[in-house]
Amino acid sequence: MNAIELHGLEKHYKDFDLKIDLELPQGCILGLVGENGAGKSTTIRLLLGMTRPDGGSIRVLGEERADKEEIGVVLDEPAYPECLTPRQLGRVMAGIFRSWDPAAYEGYLEKLSLPENKRFKDFSRGMKMKLSIAVALSHHPRLLVLDEPTSGLDPVVRDEVVELFADFAREEDHSVLISSHIVSDLEKLCDYVAFLHKGRLLLCEEKDALREEYGLARLSRADFEALDPGAVIGSRRSPYGISAILRRSAAPAGLALEPVSIEDLFILMVKEGEQ
Repeated sequence: MNAIELHGLEKHYKDFDLKIDLELPQGCILGLVGENGAGKSTTIRLLLGMTRPDGGSIRVLGEERADKEEIGVVLDEPAYPECLTPRQLGRVMAGIFRSWDPAAYEGYLEKLSLPENKRFKDFSRGMKMKLSIAVALSHHPRLLVLDEPTSGLDPVVRDEVVELFADFAREEDHSVLISSHIVSDLEKLCDYVAFLHKGRLLLCEEKDALREEYGLARLSRADFEALDPGAVIGSRRSPYGISAILRRSAAPAGLALEPVSIEDLFILMVKEGEQ
């Protein structure tokens, strides 16, 4: 079963169009990569029913309508009543979620070093994100939907939060959709990676398959121009030569290829497409 199925999903605005097909297998983590304005947040809001689609279909955990009990959500702008403290917020959430776990919530507050009696309005952006993550995990969802959840966190805390998501996904029926511009987080965490650019998917593949399929070559201009154009996924020119991402299957025999990072692959694919 797929945790998420988006088929022919469309959303049209005056200056932006989104059209996307995307599937997340149950028990996996999918990272949605894209520059600001690529459509990541729009996709997530459509998925959660926060925005009405103009076409296509959405299925979440096998259902057409998302069940809030089954989905933990962290949006890029956490919005809780500013007068509430985390302790008070926990009591509010206990009245919203049937599966709310006060002990788990207290544990996450402690693990994330969040003060129980400080008001939300006095939290830093990073503290607000951590509180949102604690809430999302504390009603035992089967699916986490995360929009830039590590934004505003320092590297040490970011690593702790990524580990929380990895622990969550170790359960066979747990799945995660996470968007982020911090691609290093996604490289550590994800099973699948989807590249979204200007409202369209450039690709969606298993992370390990991407590394096996593509490699990075450092070439002179003459060697680059001698390549089969069909082998080149993207390239970057500098005074010292050309860095090119190639399909390993189409690269010349004997050409040295380095492992390619997800970030480099995305950046060079976008640049090649725009050229």
